[in-house]
Amino acid sequence: MTVLSLDIPVLKTDRLILRAPEARDFENVAAFFADADRSWGFGGPLSRNEAWRWFASLIGHWALHGYGFWMVDTHAGEPVGFVGIWSPEGWPEPELGWVMYAGTEGKGYAREAAEEARRYAYAVLGFETLSSNIFPGNERSVALAERMGARYERSYDNVSHGTEHVYRHPGPDELTAGAA
Repeated sequence: MTVLSLDIPVLKTDRLILRAPEARDFENVAAFFADADRSWGFGGPLSRNEAWRWFASLIGHWALHGYGFWMVDTHAGEPVGFVGIWSPEGWPEPELGWVMYAGTEGKGYAREAAEEARRYAYAVLGFETLSSNIFPGNERSVALAERMGARYERSYDNVSHGTEHVYRHPGPDELTAGAA
């Protein structure tokens, strides 16, 4: 049997490790998508079969684009969610997205991981801009985007999910100027 090998970088922050998706991650992804209250802002709920297809597309996204979602663990090995850059067919541009698993919110993990993914997109991939597409009513994601410096730009009709709001992140020059 031939196994596809992808060169997905490992990113580390003070508390987190952003790593390649592995088969062992599927149960957490399936549990997230099975929970209607948690997954509605990410297109859920999804059946187990649909969650598997989404998970497989997450891995395929890396092969097609050279970037995608990382699985996020604490340094102690606790899975806390997934964060990354997503640009499937029909999206207007690459977006920075985040999901935290039940019981992991409110600890700053989403922001820490998303800022590291954004840093990588700018410093390594050479992106000049990123947006986050957020369903109307997803106030937690709006609050996180705004804490990261993103601002509401416009609404658009997502090919998969209907109306979403685009939040524009500061570009690399803006982030550098703000740090000075």
